[in-house]
Parts: sequence; structure tokens; C-alpha cells
Amino acid sequence: MRLTRTLALLGALICGGAGAQAQAVKVRVAYVPVVGAAPMLVLDAAGWAREAGLDIALTKFDSGPPAISGLASGAIDALAIGLAPIAVARAKGLDVRVVSAMANGGSAFVATPGLQQAFDAEAGDPARAFAAFRARNGRAAKLATTPPGGVPNVALNHWLFRLNAVARADVQIVPLGIDAIQQAILTGAVDGATVLEPALTIALGRDPRLKALATASEMFKDIPGVALAVSGAFSGAHPEAVDKIVALVARASAFFVADRTAAVAYVQPVLGGGLVDKSVIAKALASNATTFVADPRIIAEPARRMFEYQAEIGDFDKAPSTDGLIDSSVFVRVSGR
Repeated sequence: MRLTRTLALLGALICGGAGAQAQAVKVRVAYVPVVGAAPMLVLDAAGWAREAGLDIALTKFDSGPPAISGLASGAIDALAIGLAPIAVARAKGLDVRVVSAMANGGSAFVATPGLQQAFDAEAGDPARAFAAFRARNGRAAKLATTPPGGVPNVALNHWLFRLNAVARADVQIVPLGIDAIQQAILTGAVDGATVLEPALTIALGRDPRLKALATASEMFKDIPGVALAVSGAFSGAHPEAVDKIVALVARASAFFVADRTAAVAYVQPVLGGGLVDKSVIAKALASNATTFVADPRIIAEPARRMFEYQAEIGDFDKAPSTDGLIDSSVFVRVSGR
């Protein structure tokens, strides 16, 4: 019943904008090429945005911080990126707010054969495994992840040091961009990595010796992944457009819950770049590494815990409040719940 009511309200929003397509509102959206951003790709490629009187202009960024820079310069209106970089930007004074969740998790920790051997020998215990790897190889294990502030970076630190008490001398964390992480794990330049979907599925398919040991949500319970944020300038100038985008994300989220494989045709050209087979993208969309959610209230408590931990590891001087950062009022209004 809730979904039916949400779709009915969405239909009303679309009808309200369909007659004014000549004056379509342009929305410049920054996104990172990960499965967590797939709802934004679907609502654009499926034509839903155009039907609602929106002209979505997508710009790809390899990580959150450059996308934030685009928002700060006025070149970007909205962000479909990790929640953590958005919080960093707001903590530094940027006028931006999260109006919708999109996906939780989104990545997994992958081990190369050498590191996996250590895990097998130590019955899967991370602290003992990394210690054994260092003893055998005479060096710390090199682990690639996103730059500080990125969600996979937070998850990795939490898994290593909070959950498993890994000795810091036993690991070397290497910050890289999304594409570079995939290449590093495939070439053996690192011993492990937090790899985002669809790069995760691509890497595991190309080298079956690689093993995924833990998803981001297992590394940090219910960790928020990609969220939709808008600038204060855009939301002030186009509040109806913000309502429509949030309603469309909710529609896309319901679409994924119903049948993720139906989204492949919309997602593959962007995330696959025309080079990755549709079957691979279908597998990435079905991966348990990503959970699609739209209601921003769902991520408020996990976000609070994440920010507190980020303050501990130095991403923030002080954990930011989710009040003001996560604004659920638009979702409540357009969904009717």
C-alpha cells in the first residue's frame, strides 16, 4: 500500500511537469561510477526525468572530493556520491543537504592469493592473518581504498582497527581512485582492497583467485553508501525540481527491489562503458554488497555512528550532526509516509 501511494504521488508530480517540457529544469548531477548510483542512472536513461520536466546532465567523477569541488564552484547542482564526502563538505561550510538515500554499502574487501593464504592459515582471523602475512613477507600488507573521507575508507579502517584490532604496523593503506583500485588489485600492485561494485564483480570475474572476505555493511553495520544531495542554491531556486528528483529516486529504488535485472539495459551503457557485458552488470546489480534504499531516515542513525567514528580517525575535528545534513522533509512530502 505504501509503495502504491508513493507511485501515485509520483505520478501526480510527473503530470504536473509533463506539460512544461519546453521549460525543462536543467539539473547538473555529479555521480561516481558505482552501482550505488544506479537509481540516478535509471531515472535518467528510462526517460522518467524528461517526463517530469527535468533535463538531467550527468558528469562522472572518480571519487567524491572532486565532485564536491564541482558543487562548490557552482558547476554542479546535485550529487549522487558517498555520504561521507558530503558530510565533510558541509562541515567545511558548503551549503549542501542530503534529500534522499540511494544505497547502503556498495563495496567489499578483496584479498589476493597471497593474503588469502594468510587468512586461511589463521582461520580467517584478520589480526593474526595480517601479522602472519607481514612475518612471511617482511613487509606490511598493502591495502587499496578510496581517499580519506570516502565510505570504503571508513569501512576498511573500522573493520581493521575497531572490529578486529589489527596492528597498524601490519597494514599499509593506499588511497586511490575507483578505477585505480580495480587495476591495483588485478595487477597485484596491492595485497587487498575495498572494491566498489561493479568493479568488484568485474575483478572477481577476471581473476577467480581473488576472494571477497567481507562486504562494507559487514565491516561497518548498515554503513550508508551513495546518497543524493542538492546545493542550497539549487533547492532554493527550484524546490519543485528537488521534489521530483526525490520522488524519482524512490521510484527507481522500488524498481530495483522489484527486479534488479530489468535495470541492466539502463545501467550498462554508463557503468559498463559499452565494454562490460550485460551479464556482468546484471551480476553486479544483484550483488549483496549493495542495498538500495530511498528513505533518508533509514540512514540517519548509521550516519551518526559513521561520523563519530570518522572523528576518531581524523576525518573530522568533531563529528557533524545529521540535523540539517540529512533532510527527510522532501521524501516524506513526496512519498506520503
